[in-house]
Amino acid sequence: MPSAIRVEGVSKSFRLYHERAFSIKERVVNRRRARYEQFWALRDVSVDIDPGQTAGLIGPNGSGKTTLLKMIGGIIRPTTGRIETRGRIASLLELGAGFHPDLTGRQNVYLNASILGLSRRETDRYFDAIVAFSELEQFIDMQVRHYSSGMYIRLGFAVAVHVDPQILIVDEVLSVGDESFQRKCIDRIKAFQREGRTIVFVTHAVDLLHQVCTRAFFLWQGRLEAEGLPADVIRSFRQHLHGDAHIEALPGEERGDRRVRILRVQLTDGEGRERQSFQGGDDLQVVVDVEAPNPVDDPMVGVAIHDERDQLILGTNSDIEQMPLGTLHGKSRLRFLWKNIPLRDGRYAVTVGVTTRDHRTVYHWQEKMYAFRCEPDERRAGSLAGPMAITVEPL
Repeated sequence: MPSAIRVEGVSKSFRLYHERAFSIKERVVNRRRARYEQFWALRDVSVDIDPGQTAGLIGPNGSGKTTLLKMIGGIIRPTTGRIETRGRIASLLELGAGFHPDLTGRQNVYLNASILGLSRRETDRYFDAIVAFSELEQFIDMQVRHYSSGMYIRLGFAVAVHVDPQILIVDEVLSVGDESFQRKCIDRIKAFQREGRTIVFVTHAVDLLHQVCTRAFFLWQGRLEAEGLPADVIRSFRQHLHGDAHIEALPGEERGDRRVRILRVQLTDGEGRERQSFQGGDDLQVVVDVEAPNPVDDPMVGVAIHDERDQLILGTNSDIEQMPLGTLHGKSRLRFLWKNIPLRDGRYAVTVGVTTRDHRTVYHWQEKMYAFRCEPDERRAGSLAGPMAITVEPL
């Protein structure tokens, strides 16, 4: 089967000028003799992406990820090598790319769609769906210069996913949107996957890469360092960043020497009833059953809760709570109880680990293997929830 995207021996260089021109005349006259440095953003990169694959590009800032996406999208040309693509490409690479600030949102939808290859009649057919997806009905006839960054992203992504692309290219711009819109974008990407479309995107959220992608590529200083399954590529990326001693576990991964084993983890309310759904202000209890077949001196058990953006929301361990476990032998049960959790609408993942107190030895670690949801409470506003006491007294 022919590749949807084939990148063969591609390199890209830019000129970095070190002399500043103060006028147009100086810029024109001195251009040829101005001193510059040849900077290679990419060197000899080869990538094959099959039709229907979802490929993620990871790497530190400046590694060449966006440069590669721009060349795949036909925005810039490689210095050496060649790129072949099959099918219509829709790309969302930069905030506001393809938008004219003096035009309204409505006018920019037609402009952006025409750049992506749609006729006016086709855009007419998709227009209502584009606006509905962006949730900008109230602002569609406003000049986009007055849009916030999130509104730019909403409209740009809405156009990109409605032009019926065979290949969708998305840069890290999705991180600008709010949580609900990010969830909507991920749902649309998953719908594209079911339809067999090819997707390439850049992200720094390795959990998202692990969750969505079928293939991953790791760029380091303009060179392709690793490619393959997301878990393997993420591990290579972290080895480059932190070395072997500090490689974090991936979502759903277990590791450790099992001298102390985690037998069971339950999420319950304060009364011990097992639940998968909570509301802000409820009690949340994480019940951890462990077993040490042989005596283990002074271990530590910890629990961490992360949100959908992989931000640590709640975390503690037996050492922090000044609950030394002494010597563990046989089976034991630990209960971590948070009273009145201050969480709002969203999905959360729970990590449980048993280590030595200095963290040097991992007995058993379960990374984000347990999940729960907090349901929205429309009566309250804000990003945090919790009990509130109001008193009234005469003055």
